[in-house]
Amino acid sequence: MTPANSAVARALERIERLDPALHAFIEVWPDEALAREREAVARRLPLGGLPFAVKGPSGIRSHAARRLIAAGGVPVGATSVPGPGTAWQTWGQGAHGRTVNPWRADRTPGGSSAGSAVAVAAGMVEAATGSDGAGSVRIPAAWCGVFGLKTTNGLLPSPDRTGLASAGVLARSAAAAEPFLRRVLGGGGTPEAASDRLPPPLPLPVVYSEDLGFAAVDPEVAAVVRAAVDRLVAAGTVRLVDRDAGLLDPAGAWAAVRGGAPDDPAAVRVRRTNDERLETLFSGGALLMTPATPNRPHGHEGPGTRYSTALTWAFNLSGHPAASLPAGFTGDGCPVGLQMVAPRRADPVLLAAARAVEDALPPARTPPPAGRD
Repeated sequence: MTPANSAVARALERIERLDPALHAFIEVWPDEALAREREAVARRLPLGGLPFAVKGPSGIRSHAARRLIAAGGVPVGATSVPGPGTAWQTWGQGAHGRTVNPWRADRTPGGSSAGSAVAVAAGMVEAATGSDGAGSVRIPAAWCGVFGLKTTNGLLPSPDRTGLASAGVLARSAAAAEPFLRRVLGGGGTPEAASDRLPPPLPLPVVYSEDLGFAAVDPEVAAVVRAAVDRLVAAGTVRLVDRDAGLLDPAGAWAAVRGGAPDDPAAVRVRRTNDERLETLFSGGALLMTPATPNRPHGHEGPGTRYSTALTWAFNLSGHPAASLPAGFTGDGCPVGLQMVAPRRADPVLLAAARAVEDALPPARTPPPAGRD
């Protein structure tokens, strides 16, 4: 391997070429990354010098980053996160300015793992770390057309004292995410049975809900996701199970927990009710599918009155692992995500199911190099 054709060198070249237009990175570490790659290759570490990015200025100190580095992954830079005072964390602020969606530069990539999703979607890195307290991995994954998984809350160390946020990984696909996720989870107390590496029995029992009983979903977003689900059924990948997926709107409960009032009676009631309903829903090994977001990527002026988190933050409260997979595009060229949710601590099962699902869907497309207006 020569420096010119190494995986890290290619990643650094793409960052230098593409990031001035996309603004996905706040810092890049070329010399350190090349040195780490040489060491990983020389020591024959499992990831062999695969380049990845870390979320935000503190991402290099995260548990996930430390696990990946120990396995021979190479962090090449820190990705953008929202700037101070950014409402609802719907975009990032990179070294060159506000982070843009690689599919449409006039739209946000989502947040708060904004730069991580953009860096993966544009092919600047193989994968990127993220964290998800309300949808901060799944929303940008959906809006940038990549795979993103939030791990079971509490499974891995997190600096979030509220317990809402958990670590996540973004990659071009579930298959591409697997080597990274398995290294991260391998140190998190999740026993990996040999069966976790095998394809799951098909068809997967799935409960599908367009709105979880309360969300106002863009009709075209709902239609794209429903078409993907119908394709999965026709392919024999999914078998729809008729169970009630209606939940209580978690917005108030999430805000109470985030605000330091987890014992608020209304919040306790919502969490208890939703936990009971989800326990019934997931019985017998069923999975849940929904749109990842109720809306398509909005402009840089902000989200307006619609909560992009409406379909994601229920699972930050409940703690279930959840992922977003590319489901297709709206007519104006915006990516749409399909959310998959599994029982708590069934992260390897969710990853295996996501791989089976993406095998039955059209391959994820690659955005134009500099996005488009």
